[in-house]
Amino acid sequence: GHGVMPSTVCSVGEVLDMGYVIAREKATSTFQIQNTCMLTLRYSIQLDSLSPTRDKDQQRLPSFITSPSQRTEFVGTQNYNGLSVFSVFPMEGEMVAGKSQNFVVTFSPDHESLYYSDRLKVVLFGKKTAHVIHLNGAARDHPMFVEGGVPLDVPIESLAVTLPASSQEAQAGGSVLPLTLHYKAVMKSILLVLEYIESESSVEPAMTDLRVGAIQTAQIASKKNVEFGIEGLPLLQQKGFTLGAGKGTVERSQVKLISVSWVPPADFHVS
Repeated sequence: GHGVMPSTVCSVGEVLDMGYVIAREKATSTFQIQNTCMLTLRYSIQLDSLSPTRDKDQQRLPSFITSPSQRTEFVGTQNYNGLSVFSVFPMEGEMVAGKSQNFVVTFSPDHESLYYSDRLKVVLFGKKTAHVIHLNGAARDHPMFVEGGVPLDVPIESLAVTLPASSQEAQAGGSVLPLTLHYKAVMKSILLVLEYIESESSVEPAMTDLRVGAIQTAQIASKKNVEFGIEGLPLLQQKGFTLGAGKGTVERSQVKLISVSWVPPADFHVS
């Protein structure tokens, strides 16, 4: 007889990012696995969120407390309705030697969150893990999103009611950037940290970026661009901030970078 090692090739790497979806809508993505050996392979798909030991695994401190610098939760936000956020089809079957199998991943969030995640395993013959793919996705109630800065939340949802950050005045040893993007009635704060290093030879501003994106949705005509604007530009300039764009439009399924730079004004006190 001949002993053959089962071998497969997957069309995606370690991460499959489903991107942004409007809450209560769906998005799909397809990946392919090719059987590159001489045997027919019996496979099954396993999701960590459906693991029978998941309740037991949750009886421990979350990783953002034990390891604040790392976000290592494989299973993130889940749907309120109890249904799986991510589903895969087919879940089991056989791959004939030399043939490929397509898998369709459906992302269907039922509320707004940035931290939908799961871990998918392709298991051969019920015992050998051939591929591990991390599934990520985000959902918004509004067809526009803004990314950038330091995370002000944690990847595990809490039942606590938190006050909006705008009511929690906080100042550090530097200038405060009162940046407002008026694309939604609900205000959501973003913390940008710009570190300026003074040099005798040259004056290089501290730089960072904001990313403004628009989500493809069936609710609004697909050809309509999303407009955004930033308020308080004169005050920002007085404090030494310069923005690459004060207003503009973003096409559906696209992301626009807005550069933010800062040079301390002449009356700025380092202390």
